Amino acid sequence: MKKKIALLLSVLMSALMLGACGTDPTTVDYNGLSYSDLQMQTVVDAYYVSTLTDYYGADFVFDEEVISQYESYGISPAVFDAVPVWGEIEKEFGDNTQFNTDNFDPNTFDTSSFVVTKSGETLTTDITLTFGERDVDFQLVYDYYSMDVTGVTVTPVYSLGEKMSKAGLNTVISMSIVFVVLILISLIISCFKIFPYLENKKNEKNKAKNSTAKVEEVVSQNTETEVQDNLTDDTELVAVIAAAIAASEGTSTSDFVVRSINRR
Repeated sequence: MKKKIALLLSVLMSALMLGACGTDPTTVDYNGLSYSDLQMQTVVDAYYVSTLTDYYGADFVFDEEVISQYESYGISPAVFDAVPVWGEIEKEFGDNTQFNTDNFDPNTFDTSSFVVTKSGETLTTDITLTFGERDVDFQLVYDYYSMDVTGVTVTPVYSLGEKMSKAGLNTVISMSIVFVVLILISLIISCFKIFPYLENKKNEKNKAKNSTAKVEEVVSQNTETEVQDNLTDDTELVAVIAAAIAASEGTSTSDFVVRSINRR
């Protein structure tokens, strides 16, 4: 048991020692480029984005001819994609004053925030730049095998409190949308109860109409029956009276016509 514990402790100590003795990123060869080369390229590309934004404006559309011209000077085409974002950040947070075109020197630029990260087939370099009211992370993305710049991102740096407040706001908005949708769904479901009510009301109206029609039909039939009965009674009465008159007068019923009978 003691041997197992000792072996476990030795493994843990070895892991901690290996973690503490990590490779110094400044001494690593990044597929032909040194740490200082990547550092210099990141600063220079940031300078190019700043200069292009100031010279052309954030809304300028770079055609292939302009891009090819600058590409011959060593500027990566991916740099041009960052110009609109750079312009938007300057509008929101203020101008960047680190890249003064009159006395800019990349060798004296503050690179204390520079970081290199290798992940699979991708290598990224990050440096923090200072704008008017906000620090901004400038990042270059490389294809590790060709070491070509495949992407440039310019992202404002937010504090933990700002991130938490933004996340809380997004949560509140998302929950509000969910509750609104649920309320709408419940209202729609409740509206389904109206349709059976309307259908029943319509059926009741149809039943009432049918009942009325049947009553009218029965009344009409009874009326016709009464009329026919009255006509039959009147005919018999006329025949009796005509026979009586003929007998008293000694004539035939064909010699006179009974036109009316008055009841008293």
